[in-house]
Amino acid sequence: MIKQRPIELLAPAKNLECGIEAINHGADAVYIGAPRFGARAAAGNTIEDIKALVDYAHIYNVRIYVTVNTILYDEELPETEKMIWELYRAGVDALIIQDMGITRLNLPPIALHGSTQMDNRTPEKVKFLSDIGFRQVVLARELSLEEIKKIHDTCPDTLLEVFVHGALCVSYSGQCYVSQACYGRSANRGECAQFCRLAFDLVDSNGRMIEQNKHLLSLKDMNQSDNLESLLDAGATSLKIEGRLKDVSYVKNVTAYYRQKLDAIFKYRKEYVRASSGTVKTTFTPQLDKSFSRGFTDYFLRGRNPGIFSFSTPKSLGEEVGTVKEIRGNYFTVAGVKSFNNGDGLCYIDENGRLQGFRVNRVENNKLFPQDMPKLKPKMRLYRNFDQEFEKQMQKKSAERKIAVDICLAENSFGFTLSLTDEDDNSVSITLQRAKEHARTPQTDNLKNQLGKLGNTPFEAKNISIDFSDNWFIPSSELSELRRNAVEKLLEVRKINYNREVFRMKESKAKFPVGTLTYLGNVMNSSAAEFYKNHGVLKVMPAFEKEPPKDAVLMFCKHCIRYSMGWCPVHHKVRSPFREPYYLVSSDGRRFRLEFDCKQCQMKVLSDNSEQK
Repeated sequence: MIKQRPIELLAPAKNLECGIEAINHGADAVYIGAPRFGARAAAGNTIEDIKALVDYAHIYNVRIYVTVNTILYDEELPETEKMIWELYRAGVDALIIQDMGITRLNLPPIALHGSTQMDNRTPEKVKFLSDIGFRQVVLARELSLEEIKKIHDTCPDTLLEVFVHGALCVSYSGQCYVSQACYGRSANRGECAQFCRLAFDLVDSNGRMIEQNKHLLSLKDMNQSDNLESLLDAGATSLKIEGRLKDVSYVKNVTAYYRQKLDAIFKYRKEYVRASSGTVKTTFTPQLDKSFSRGFTDYFLRGRNPGIFSFSTPKSLGEEVGTVKEIRGNYFTVAGVKSFNNGDGLCYIDENGRLQGFRVNRVENNKLFPQDMPKLKPKMRLYRNFDQEFEKQMQKKSAERKIAVDICLAENSFGFTLSLTDEDDNSVSITLQRAKEHARTPQTDNLKNQLGKLGNTPFEAKNISIDFSDNWFIPSSELSELRRNAVEKLLEVRKINYNREVFRMKESKAKFPVGTLTYLGNVMNSSAAEFYKNHGVLKVMPAFEKEPPKDAVLMFCKHCIRYSMGWCPVHHKVRSPFREPYYLVSSDGRRFRLEFDCKQCQMKVLSDNSEQK
C-alpha cells in the first residue's frame, strides 16, 4: 500500500474576506496577520475576524496560521504573550514566528512555524529548528530543487514550506537592512519601504555611467506552477502563495489556479493527497497573468538563469495581448487573438525602456479607442494589466466548495432514521418518530429530491439511498426539518472531530549551527539572546535596528547585477569593460557600493561612506 503524504496549498489573506475566498477557491491552509507584530505592518487583523475565519476554515479541515514574525523589543514581549493566548483561544492552528524570544514566553500548546525571515537555507539550520520543536519551516525562496531535497533528506520528518508564487524580495528574507538604514523603516519589523523597486543609476569607480534610471534590484514575480511535482518530489509539503497585501481577486484567481494544478497531479501521483476536505467548483477559468505580476520566473529552482529580473519597471505587466498593427487618428488595431472590452487597462514598454499605460475607452470590433492616444508605434508589444470583464467576474461569487456526503433514509420500529456520512467518515443519525402511512404515489424520487436539497450548506449529496420495506409517506415539511437537524448535527460533529494539534516546544540541548551571532541574527530582546546562549552561541550581537554596525552589508542577494550584464567570471567568463567597484545611485543621490562574492555566488549591497571619510 502506498504511504500517502498530505500536501498543503497555503494561501494568503490580508483580511477576513480574502481568507474566506481563499478557502472557497481551494486553499488547504490560510496565513493571516495578527493584530500586531506581523511582517506586513499594514495587514493586521482583529481577534474577532481571525476567530470567524478559523470557524469557517475548520468546517473544511483547513488550517489557519497567524503571522507574528517581526523581531520584538523587550517591552513588547508581555503584550505578544497575551495576544498569542487570545489567538490560541480563537482556535488558530499555528503561529509563524521569527523572534526566538517568543519561545521563552509562557505559550499555549500551539504549533510554531519558522518564518522565512529566519533565513532558513541550510540543512543544519532546519534540523536545529526541528530539534527544538518547530512543526514547519519556511525555506528561503532562493533555494534550488537540489538544496530543498538535501534539507528534506537531512530532516525527513520536518514539514517544509516553500513559496511557489508571488513577489520576490531581492535580498534573502530577514537579511535586508537597507530600508532601516535609509528610512528608519525595518523590514524585520514589518515596515519595508520597497527600496528594491526604486530606479537607480549604475556607475563604475571612475564615475562612468553603465545603466541609467533602471530598476536594477527589481525582480519578476515567482511562478512555480510548472514545477509543482518536482517540488513535491524534492520534499516540499506546503506550497505557499505570497500576497498578504493583495486584493481578493488575486487571492481567488491564483488559489484556484494552483488548486487545479495540484488536483491534476494527485490523480496520477497517488502518494500525494490534499490536506483538507471538499471539492471546489469555479465559475471562471483561472489564469495567472490576469492578476498582478511583473512577469514570471521560476527563480533559482533549476539553477541561475537570466530571466529573473525586470529592469524596465516594478509595476504589473499582466498578460501579453499582441502587437500594435495600425494607428489611425483616435484608434488603433492589434495583431493578436485576444478580445478586448471597454475599460481594459493596457501598457507597453516605450523606446526609453519605461512602462507606459493607458485605458481603453471604447472597443468596436478590432478597433481600440484609448481615453488618450498614447505614443504607440507599429509592432510594439502590448500587455493587459487590467481586464475589465475578468475583474467583474472576480467581484461576484466565483467558486463554491462542497463536502461530499452520503445520505440514507431508513425505516425503524417507531418511525424513520436519517443518516449522513461525509467524505471524512464523520457520521450522524437523526430519528423521526411518526406512525407509518402508505403513500398514494411512488415516493422514492420525491424523497431523494427533498433530501438532496442541501442548498447553502457546506455539503453536497454524493449518494442518496432510501431503505424502506414499503412505499411510506413523510410530509415534505417534516423531511426538511429532519434534514436541517441532521446537517446541523454533522457540522457539530465535524467541529468536535477537527484535529487541532497540541504542540509544545521541546526541552532540547541542540546546538545552534554557529557559535557567534552578528547583527544578521536579528536579536532584538534579552529573551532571544538568552535563548541562543542556552543553545551554545558564545557571542550574541544586537540587531541592526538596535545598534547598526559600521560598514554593515545592507542586502545579501542571490540576484547579481554583474551576472545580469553578462560579466560573470564564473558563468560568462567575460571581462567587464568597466572598473569595479560598481555603485548604485538613487534619485536622491544616495550611493551604494556593490560587492561580488563568487564563492557564495552572492551580491552584497553596502552604503557608500567614501564621501564621509
